[in-house]
Amino acid sequence: MVSCSGTRHLPNGEKLYTGAEIKLESTENVNKKLIKAVTEGAVRPFPNKGFLGMRPKLWLNNMAGEEPKTKLEKWLKKNGEVPVLMSSVKPGVTSEIIDARLFNQGIFKSFTEAKTVEKKRSAKVIYTSHVHKPYIVKAIDYAISDDSLSRLILREKDKTLIKPGDDYNLELLKNERMRIDAFLKNSGYFYFNPDYLLFKADTSNVNKDVAFTLTLKDSIPKDALTVYHINNVFVNQNYYLNERRSRDAQDTVMVDDVVFFGKEARMAIKPKVLSRSIYLKKGEVFSRQNHIISLNRLMSMGNFKLVQVNFIENKDSIPGLLDVNILMTPMQKRTFKAELDLVSKSNNYAGPRMNLSLMNRNTFGGAELLNLNLAGSFEAQLAGTGENLYSYSYNPQLELTFPRFLVPFHIKRSNSIYIPKTSFLLSYNYLKRVNYFDMRTFRLVYGFKWKENIRKEHELNPIDISYTSVGNKSVLFTDLLEANPFLKKSYEEQFIAGGNYSFTYSEQMLTGKKLQSYLYLSSELAGNTLALASRVGGHKISSGNPSKVVGSIFSQYAKLSFDGRTYYNFKDKNKLALRLFAGVAKPYGNSSIMPYTKQFFSGGPNSIRAFQINSVGPGTFYQDIGKRGFLQLGGDVKLEANA
Repeated sequence: MVSCSGTRHLPNGEKLYTGAEIKLESTENVNKKLIKAVTEGAVRPFPNKGFLGMRPKLWLNNMAGEEPKTKLEKWLKKNGEVPVLMSSVKPGVTSEIIDARLFNQGIFKSFTEAKTVEKKRSAKVIYTSHVHKPYIVKAIDYAISDDSLSRLILREKDKTLIKPGDDYNLELLKNERMRIDAFLKNSGYFYFNPDYLLFKADTSNVNKDVAFTLTLKDSIPKDALTVYHINNVFVNQNYYLNERRSRDAQDTVMVDDVVFFGKEARMAIKPKVLSRSIYLKKGEVFSRQNHIISLNRLMSMGNFKLVQVNFIENKDSIPGLLDVNILMTPMQKRTFKAELDLVSKSNNYAGPRMNLSLMNRNTFGGAELLNLNLAGSFEAQLAGTGENLYSYSYNPQLELTFPRFLVPFHIKRSNSIYIPKTSFLLSYNYLKRVNYFDMRTFRLVYGFKWKENIRKEHELNPIDISYTSVGNKSVLFTDLLEANPFLKKSYEEQFIAGGNYSFTYSEQMLTGKKLQSYLYLSSELAGNTLALASRVGGHKISSGNPSKVVGSIFSQYAKLSFDGRTYYNFKDKNKLALRLFAGVAKPYGNSSIMPYTKQFFSGGPNSIRAFQINSVGPGTFYQDIGKRGFLQLGGDVKLEANA
């Protein structure tokens, strides 16, 4: 135990620092949990990590020695921890930091004492903080010397973060200054700075409250109090860092009051397309929000590796005018990529896979993205009782994406920093299960994607048409289908014409949160338009008397699904993930069963990882993957939870 605790190899006269203990003393009823969290956050350094009285990482460091030579010793040193010595701890400094943190929380008269408790080879520090209830906010008044600023700030005072009755909090005061600075910069105050705002505090020891008065600093530069307007907007969409050309020597084209450098016929992207993403307009008041929107929209087009938006005060005209220089460095227009890898799936299939893609980032001069993709694979079952069970497939796909909503009616321009996108997708997939069947699938999709903000994303596909045919069925495959009518119906010809919508809410990109949420909702309807057309044509449809389109029975169904996840982040960078999936699908009208590709399955890397893909259920039904191979059964209802 002595060896594992790591104290044996300490230098002479040194003691191992084992951590700190926080104690609170108060004659008032205070929120000890909150105050203790504040004080604990100020304690440094951290002791060596321990487990059941032992310090394994410290032990690894000691095993490696002072100068590791072998690979094992270097590995031990890398994964170990050097001892935290009591001599490196400064209790007096830490006490002052604790009091400063408490002061920032409105506990103005706290004082902290430090006591060192020593043992033979180790020591710890006990910090005792004498605290009182935090001072509360009594009121906030405004004494802004500049009339224009005063009107703006008073107009927004209802949105203040400082509320009477709340505890004093220095961080809130800083955030309030940032909030005011943000809307001032959106109102033309280009040179304003949050440091120009001062909160004067008047404290009362009797009532333990504090009244604030918001004022301006005594000496503020004149330009910080000037409202700036946009003068000229210049765009160079073919800019390189070493470029030093004079403006006067270049041709220019003006579109929507934006000046584009170069000859229009030689411009890669049409000026009209770029002007739609530029929210900084001549004559308008400068707005930091419009600056950010313009920068993000131009970058998200995917055509430029670098976009700079520079502001230059125009000294040749009246004060308060800004020229805008937008400099864009283009990316390579066409790219080709080839990938070859070996895939091993959880259903015991393995084999090579190839993917070839050709991308054109500016197909028609409007920043349209054309992606031609060709994928192919060969898979064989490496385990199980299936003999000669292998397959191959190829999948050409063509997708054209426009950086805007492409609809036959007008849509009001949004203030989102994200560009909406319209996509057209055409794909064909051929799958050959040797000794079983051939499957061909055609798909056509017309849809939109847009983001409200960094957390919320929408996808709407009003047209999603697919046609699947199964041919060259072997006797063995036919016998398997005849033994299961449900499975047989799933492998019939399928014609699906419908639409779908999905909503995604994700906090996974928000780092620093202890709890992160993820939510995915999707809905899908198919066959209703065709069913209505059949009824108008006098055909009474039902699953027993299904209607056909160009000789194929079309599917009619509704489908809803929910996927919710919560991620709990621990301090040691580990996380706990909780997941709940619920889905229901209902065939009706022209269909008695869901198409095979639209059924629910369970098991695999995107479901319950402990089971092979699509091998769980439905219900209590046991699927012998070794015998059935790829012939899994799906269901119309799914409820799944895992951690």
